[in-house]
Amino acid sequence: MNAREAIRTSFTLPDFAWKAYIGDLTEDELLVRPVPGANHIKWQLGHLIASEHSLIDAVCPGSMPPLPAGFAEKHTSETASVDDPAAFHSKDEYLRVFDEQRAGTLAALDKLSDSDLDQPTPERYQRLGATVGAIFAMQPTHWMMHAGQWTITRRKLGKPPLF
Repeated sequence: MNAREAIRTSFTLPDFAWKAYIGDLTEDELLVRPVPGANHIKWQLGHLIASEHSLIDAVCPGSMPPLPAGFAEKHTSETASVDDPAAFHSKDEYLRVFDEQRAGTLAALDKLSDSDLDQPTPERYQRLGATVGAIFAMQPTHWMMHAGQWTITRRKLGKPPLF
């Protein structure tokens, strides 16, 4: 197994987990905040998708498919407190955009050599990962971190634990 294969494999568990956590949630349930001030799942989905797009495009310019118009702007720190269902996409739309972006991430990863993975990231992303490979490797961790938060929302909604 090489570094690209290891990174690609590291997406498997987080993607399985987060998709299971939202699988039985309704559109309204995806807007539930587990505690006041916490982010709801719809905002987090958009944040994760937009973040992955932005970070991968930063280290592999031009590699990512475009996000829908206005998508990133709907999922900024300024919009995290919005509860209006009309301000967010449907679950199906989030899943569709996720699939497009993840395909872009994996296609970009597959084009990189080991020496490409060792290249430094742009200065503004150094705090997230010093190398291109680190930026790719952090994506599944970021998704799993947020998915862990969704278990609390599930419990608040009376949903059973899944794992």
